[in-house]
Amino acid sequence: MSPTKSDNSVPISQLLEFYERMLLVREAENRLSKLFADGEVPGFIHLSVGQEAVCVGVTSALETRDTLASNHRGHGHALSKGVELNSFFLEVMGKEEGICGGRGGSMHVADMSVGMLGANGIVGAGIPLAVGSALAHQVQENGAIAVAFFGDGALAEGVLHESFNLAALWKLPILFVCENNGWSEFSPTGRQFNANVRELAGVFGIPSAFVDGDDVLAVNEAASELVTAIRAGEGPYVLECVTHRVRGHFEGDPQKYRAESEINSLPDHDPITKLETIISKRRIPKKEVVAIRGTIEARINAAVEAGRGGNAPDFSRAKADVYTAVEEV
Repeated sequence: MSPTKSDNSVPISQLLEFYERMLLVREAENRLSKLFADGEVPGFIHLSVGQEAVCVGVTSALETRDTLASNHRGHGHALSKGVELNSFFLEVMGKEEGICGGRGGSMHVADMSVGMLGANGIVGAGIPLAVGSALAHQVQENGAIAVAFFGDGALAEGVLHESFNLAALWKLPILFVCENNGWSEFSPTGRQFNANVRELAGVFGIPSAFVDGDDVLAVNEAASELVTAIRAGEGPYVLECVTHRVRGHFEGDPQKYRAESEINSLPDHDPITKLETIISKRRIPKKEVVAIRGTIEARINAAVEAGRGGNAPDFSRAKADVYTAVEEV
């Protein structure tokens, strides 16, 4: 894995910012888990608990003009890219006032005002969307880049191979981020794909980096270097972040297919706990950490209440944004 700069060289303000952003994702998903169990979230939800260092580390290296395509485990990507918290909860809770009018729900959160192209319920389907966005950036010469987040479960998808090919051929400004948590739904990824993402990228001549996805400082340092190179016209890059999936494939998954020893070891890899250790070593007053936790809790409480206060979508408008009205001649 790529070496990281000393923890002592990272400004305290940045450490606290990373902590606040990671905690927001964690606590938002913890609350969604309870809301789903209580029947207040329609459909299924897939949580990214344990993977917060990847979304925060990467998006902290981006600008608002940059675009991002996510996957079915995309709450952290959306919130880290800047999707407004109240609007996010309204959407996931299926309310008319949500970002997508309550039609997208958990797996299709999108907000173009912050460059969020959307999450996606189809494995690997967000990857070509990011490639298309990267092509648009290149044609428009706007200096922006695109980012595609995908899990190791998408490695066998043909659309990933096609996207690597086009990105390499056209030298597109795109960062492919693989969140390697070792699982493809209910099976270890090694049983489904006989290679790794960096080997695959190398076949197409795409350079790559490999980092500890539980270390937000390592992720951010690697992402910042690659984003700078991509913005300078060096073409696509791949960033593999080795991380851990705490929850099941979907919320409510009993995870009987996972060894008890693996599940028991998950707290050792918690990215938030690891950052708290660094914060403690830097002798940052505990009251600052407590204040951040209080702020996050208050924000999430307000967002949940906003979600509960939203209106159910009007069924008569179900076809809106799907069909275009044609005027009679």
